[in-house]
Amino acid sequence: MSAAESKPVSIFDVAKRAGVSHQTVSRVVNDAAGVADSTRAKVKAAIGELGYRPNRSARALAGGAVRSVTVLTTDTSLYGTAETLRGIEDAARAAGFTILISVLDPDEAYTETDILARLPHDGAPAIVIAHDETTARAMQTLQKTQAHATVATGGEHLGVEQPAADWLVSLDDRTVAARATKYLLDMGHATVHYLAIPSKASRRTGWAAALAEAGVEAPPVVPSGWSVASAYEAATELVADPDVTAVLCGNDDLAFGVLYAAHRAGRSVPGDLSVIGFDDCPLAAYHVPPLTTVDLDFRGVGRGAFELLRGKLEGGERPRPVWRSPELIVRETSGPPERRRLPKGFPCIHSFAAASRPRPRPGCSPASPPHPPRPGTSPSCPSTSDGSGASRSTAPSARSTASPTPACPATT
Repeated sequence: MSAAESKPVSIFDVAKRAGVSHQTVSRVVNDAAGVADSTRAKVKAAIGELGYRPNRSARALAGGAVRSVTVLTTDTSLYGTAETLRGIEDAARAAGFTILISVLDPDEAYTETDILARLPHDGAPAIVIAHDETTARAMQTLQKTQAHATVATGGEHLGVEQPAADWLVSLDDRTVAARATKYLLDMGHATVHYLAIPSKASRRTGWAAALAEAGVEAPPVVPSGWSVASAYEAATELVADPDVTAVLCGNDDLAFGVLYAAHRAGRSVPGDLSVIGFDDCPLAAYHVPPLTTVDLDFRGVGRGAFELLRGKLEGGERPRPVWRSPELIVRETSGPPERRRLPKGFPCIHSFAAASRPRPRPGCSPASPPHPPRPGTSPSCPSTSDGSGASRSTAPSARSTASPTPACPATT
């Protein structure tokens, strides 16, 4: 088939075949008044002969009745998903779009037809929060059938590098997990165990890569579900082992489960056991003890996804959405193992974002009053996510910096 033969039929082709203006074709397609019945019949006949399919995404942008974006995901209760949705909704509302949410069942085997049926019409703009196999399949279906009107957040299941894609907005879970692991190793822990969520293999890969770089054999991964209860069950045996001194968790809920298991086992945190979470949900700053975790800008990613989608629909130069870099938030659940001293010159705070302002880690300098919650947040936390930081509280915490800082006092 030649390039000319494969070119999609346009509204101008229909207008030429029917012998009318393209504005008249548009009025017929949109069921507008003011078109004679005979003319309407000619236009519909031309549409049928040419197989023309109206681009309703373009219609929406032109000011038609439809200005909506469908978001496909598997669980809106997960913290990262909820925050990503919030970012999408904020950006969409500012642009005059509404959001439709279609929740997929991760245990369901969806066909391509099933996925397309989730959209209000052919070519409807869509964003997929792709953090598991189900949403990855949905993304692949939509990318194949309507790449011009689809973007995704996430990416580890999609087999595409972000810089090479014009439809993907993602966070670098792998790198930040490796840095969190190295942070624990640098404090003197012999190894770091990993409690895994069902998805986000990139976090597990980063953890393993950091251990390999340090010449440390990776201990077996401990699998968990998404909930605090599943993490408690999974970690009970692990934290009862006195040789286990550091655990990196796939998200904050898993970290809360580990902390409860450590409490039941009579192990102090961070004296006997250091625990680091992922996501920095609002409860992390208010838990006792406050949780050391990785902050991820899910809301910024959501805004970026909508900006990228709008750019695809409107044409022109690809937008370059920005969001905060992942950042280690050092609170009170991480420290050197007992009977070990910090390496000479080891910084009190550890940097993932060189631009952040230094704040001393508790114990490195006189205590300062807790920071209030960020606007729009509250000390409550839905189930934490798979993946892809919003405005949340950081009290009491230490956000790190790359610049040199005084070493912490030696511990015994």
